[in-house]
Amino acid sequence: MIWSRSFDEPLTLPDGRKLVTLLDAGEYISALPKKEHQAPEWQAAMEALILVAESGGPTMFARIGVMRALNRLHVVEFNPKGKEPYWGRRKLKRDQ
Repeated sequence: MIWSRSFDEPLTLPDGRKLVTLLDAGEYISALPKKEHQAPEWQAAMEALILVAESGGPTMFARIGVMRALNRLHVVEFNPKGKEPYWGRRKLKRDQ
């Protein structure tokens, strides 16, 4: 097991700390309160960390798992007026 492998880019936590290695991320998840640690997102992140450390997969998988767990409470807002259809902008010459 190679827990000393570092992420391609360090993860920045909301409190300003950085997770540089797989071991840092594992210790951070282990130190979470039990209720938060039991959340499915954190369980998936820990599984991804273990798989990357044991089988030598790309660290990006573990990074994505931790990022998804960190941002699990963020709600994406949908803007229905993001784009108007192209046929509504201009009138044809025959319709004038």
